[in-house]
Amino acid sequence: MPFAIYSPSRRAFWLAGAALATLLCAPLAHAGSDYPNKPIKLVVPYPPGGPTDIVARVVAQKLSERLGQSMVIENRPGAGGNLGAEAVARSPADGYTLVVATTAHAINPSLFSKLGYSITKDLAPISQLTAGPLVIVATPSLAASNVKELIALAKTKSGGINYASSGNGQSTHLSAELFNAMAGVKMNHIPYKGSAPALTDVMSGQADVMFDTMLSAMPFVKGGKLKAIAVTSAQRSPSAPDIPTVAESDLPGFEAIAWNGLMAPAGTPREVIDRLNAELKKVLESPDVKQRFDAQGFAAQWNTPANFNSFVQSEVEKWAKVAKASGAKLD
Repeated sequence: MPFAIYSPSRRAFWLAGAALATLLCAPLAHAGSDYPNKPIKLVVPYPPGGPTDIVARVVAQKLSERLGQSMVIENRPGAGGNLGAEAVARSPADGYTLVVATTAHAINPSLFSKLGYSITKDLAPISQLTAGPLVIVATPSLAASNVKELIALAKTKSGGINYASSGNGQSTHLSAELFNAMAGVKMNHIPYKGSAPALTDVMSGQADVMFDTMLSAMPFVKGGKLKAIAVTSAQRSPSAPDIPTVAESDLPGFEAIAWNGLMAPAGTPREVIDRLNAELKKVLESPDVKQRFDAQGFAAQWNTPANFNSFVQSEVEKWAKVAKASGAKLD
C-alpha cells in the first residue's frame, strides 16, 4: 500500500514549503501595518510659490511630524497640472507617492480630448485639503475698480482686456471663461506656468487682471501691489469681508470655488489610505493650520475618502457643464 506521501521526509518538505510561503506572503498581508517606513514623495503639479505649493508645504510639514517620516515635495508643473497627476497615477500603489489634486484636475477631462490618466479611475481619493473662493485682482492702474466697470472696460477698450491664469485648464482659467460667457465679453487669455509668474505680470501691468486664489493674491492686495475687484464665492469671504462678490456686483448667480485635495495611485491599500486620512484630520483641525489658511481666504477642509470621492465626481460633472457652456477646449 503506497504511503510515501505521508513519509517524514515528504511531510517535512511540505511543512518547510508552507512556512516559506507564509514568510513571503506576510509582508504583502501586512503591507500597510508599518506604513510609513521610508520618506513619502508629495508631487505638486505646479511651480513653487503658487497656492497649491503653499498648501502642500504646510500640510507636508505637519503630516511629516505625525507620521514620523519626511515628506519630499516634488514640483512637476506642465499641461495644466496633468503631467504631475499622470506621473503619480502611474506610480506604485504603495502610499509613497502622492499628489495634490486641484479644481483643475476635475476641469481637465472636459477640456483635453486626450489625457493619460483618469482622476476618477486612476487616482484614489484620500481627503480634501482646502476650499475657498477666487478673487479677481487687477493691476493698480487699470481703469476699473468693480465688476460693472470691468465689464464696461472689456467691451470698450481697444484690443480688449488681457487676463492671466496659472495655466490652461486651471480654475483661474475657466472661472474667467465663465465670467466672459455670463458678462457677454471676451477677455483675452494669457496662460502662465503657475500663479506666481502670472501675478508678477499683473502687478507690472503686462496683464490686466487675474482670477486667482486668495491664498496667493491677497498678500499683494494688502501690500498695495494689486487691487481687488470681487470674490467669486456666493457669499463674501470672512477673511476679506469688504470685497464684494461677483454675484452681488453685476452678475447674479456667478460662483467659482477652488480646492485642493490629496490623492494616491488607484489600488493603494485601504489601511494606508485610512492612516493618511486619519492623520490629515488631525492636521487640518489643528488651530495653527486653520488659522494660516483662514487668513489667506482658504478654509481647511477634511472629509472621508468616500465623501471626497463623491465631491470629485460632482466637480467633474459641474465643470463639464461650464466648459460646454463657455466653449472652452484645449489639446
